[in-house]
Amino acid sequence: MNDHPTSRPHREDHVTGPSDPEALAVVERTVAAVRPVDAEAAAAAAGAMDGKVKPLRSLGELERLAARLAGIQGTAQPHVDRPAIVVCAADHGIARSGVSAYPQEVTGLMLQGFAAGTAAVGVLARQAGVRLVVADLGVVDPPATAPGENEVLDRRVRAGTASSLDGPAMSLAEAQRAVAHGIALADDLVDDGVDLVGLGEMGIGNTTTASALTAALLGRDPARVTGPGTGVSGDVLAAKVRAVDAVLRRHEGAEGTWAVLARMGGLEVAALAGVALGAAARRVPVLLDGFISTAGAVVASRLAPRSVDAMVAAHLSPEPGHAVQLEELGLEPVLRLGMRLGEGTGAALAVPVLRSAVALLREMGSFADLGLPQDRPTV
Repeated sequence: MNDHPTSRPHREDHVTGPSDPEALAVVERTVAAVRPVDAEAAAAAAGAMDGKVKPLRSLGELERLAARLAGIQGTAQPHVDRPAIVVCAADHGIARSGVSAYPQEVTGLMLQGFAAGTAAVGVLARQAGVRLVVADLGVVDPPATAPGENEVLDRRVRAGTASSLDGPAMSLAEAQRAVAHGIALADDLVDDGVDLVGLGEMGIGNTTTASALTAALLGRDPARVTGPGTGVSGDVLAAKVRAVDAVLRRHEGAEGTWAVLARMGGLEVAALAGVALGAAARRVPVLLDGFISTAGAVVASRLAPRSVDAMVAAHLSPEPGHAVQLEELGLEPVLRLGMRLGEGTGAALAVPVLRSAVALLREMGSFADLGLPQDRPTV
């Protein structure tokens, strides 16, 4: 398997079947619209921060974040007025192999908590004033959800993936449809005025899938990128590492990002890659959560390398593969809180920090306001 498979969007994999022409056209059109960061806007914001009444660079990462958001949005006056977090949910066939501390049914049950607003990400999003959008990409047993704070959108591609230990997790066409669904979710949000999109997920077994994708796409040893996930340890963790290794060996002939994604899964990871691509194409910052959502970001980066310019890492998860992913993407986390829950919880916590960064850029006084030269030291 290549260390860095290319996207090869036109190439079909004989194992996973033909492309979906309509979905692939959506993806290719979106990839073509992704542009690099606006260096002039970023420099203007950085210069403005240098002119604030403070010692040079004394606000540390807040200054870097303000400039990065400016470059992404293409304006020297960036804004985080209407943020949203998209939680994509799906089940994984490999979960039936005992790689998780929880049964597959928990994925469907968690949808009820997302809809009611009682899941951790619901609480944190509400506290931070962040809109929460939940989409079902392929939960095996989706429960009926009562009317609540958050609608669960039906974007189902199939009822969970097959086990990547036995064969392809899904077909190439299904992978492309999941990515296209993610792009459409991002487009709908941006059309509604959302100016920052966070990524979140739910799916029992998805740390195993994310580990396989990360190892395959980045050419890393499974033991380096496979962690406890839902809390497994000892013999169960060792079995999880062996399962990831077995998936890589089972699909060692996969060539290109699409083949790796289809063969290893999963549906929600593919959709999150689409959300990242869709937001990047619209110059909207993409706020990554933890290990699984960043696996989606890695997929997006392979399909459209410039999409990384639109990404901000909310936090660093203790999952060992997350640091590997962020290093590959060249991103520094905003927060380091030892969190590994997922769901978009880290993204929700990082939003107030990003809001503070742009508020300082917009509202803090400058040397010029005081009639002083910009290079004058301040106490």
